[in-house]
Amino acid sequence: MTDSASTPPSTPAAPADKSEGLSDLRVQIDSLDQRLLSLLNERAHVAELVGEVKKREGSPFFRPDRVAQVIDKMQKSNGGPLKDLHVAAIWREIMSACLALESPQRVAVLGPEGTFCEQAAIEYFGGAADLIYCASFDEVFHATAAGSAQYGVVGVENSTEGVVTRSLDLFLHSPTHVVGEVSLLVRHHLLRSSNSLEGVEAVLAHPQALAQCQTWLSKHLPNAERRAVSSNAEGARLAATNPAWAALAGERAATRFGLHIVAHAIQDDSYNRTRFSVICLPQTLAMPPASGRDCTSLIVSVPNRPGAVHDLLVPLKANNVSMTRFESRPARTGQWEYYFYIDLDGHPSQPNVAAALAELRGLCAFYKVLGAYPVKA
Repeated sequence: MTDSASTPPSTPAAPADKSEGLSDLRVQIDSLDQRLLSLLNERAHVAELVGEVKKREGSPFFRPDRVAQVIDKMQKSNGGPLKDLHVAAIWREIMSACLALESPQRVAVLGPEGTFCEQAAIEYFGGAADLIYCASFDEVFHATAAGSAQYGVVGVENSTEGVVTRSLDLFLHSPTHVVGEVSLLVRHHLLRSSNSLEGVEAVLAHPQALAQCQTWLSKHLPNAERRAVSSNAEGARLAATNPAWAALAGERAATRFGLHIVAHAIQDDSYNRTRFSVICLPQTLAMPPASGRDCTSLIVSVPNRPGAVHDLLVPLKANNVSMTRFESRPARTGQWEYYFYIDLDGHPSQPNVAAALAELRGLCAFYKVLGAYPVKA
């Protein structure tokens, strides 16, 4: 986000005397808050100067690799008692706020407010990003490709229900590429205007959410209609308009639409995660440099002949490249041909990955690298 991180006070505050009263401790906190505010504004001023330099040079304002470097540096210098996880969250918001002074980042997400897609965008860009709410992932791709948004965030895979097929299909012809990912722990709650399960006639949610909660719904609401809508937050918005309707969504949607959480975490799989891809045009942000833990995503197709799919795997094995995902989607030619979506462990700048990709390209009738980006451990 910005190319500078403020230096912590050179002399840390002395530990509070345990004999001090609450009012004295609050005075100390108020004083520290004022010092923090002064330092944050000093950092923000430097960030504005950085923004002016970037404008002159034409360099990108948002640099996810720089964000990761700064957060890693702060975590390594963290002496506690703050946890590293919280240090990361604090600095991400600081850098997001500073970036907003340099150049607000417009990010397209699936709307309305309260979606998990929105949550993923905030985790990646911070709360100061300018979110553009779209009715579908189609619109997210279109807004990003057209330039009305600089970045987009789209769901690509769920640990319970598998890939989001519409996103995979949209990647095929989109000029955008993937520059990052967010893996979000998803908790589906049953939301309703009244705090009761009685009288629920319909449950509204995205099809993936309905599938992820089907066991609980069959047991507790067997007679309720399951109605698919464009997003879980849209289901929550609609549920707020009809007392006989309920929605499956997260806490953000419950807060946004003033709904009760009637049942908590009703998804069938307690470890229910969804992967979101961060997309943009290559001219907005080029492929991020290797981080040491990266994923390379691509789409390929091969001629319809015996052994063609097997041949795709040979360059990977020969160059010691691990494949972490392999999905197929019909090419819709009527000839039983398929596109294959592949995730590889590594970055194209690594010699073995570059060699594997070069060999793979020679075997394919269609070949497209979707992106290479850091992944979390």
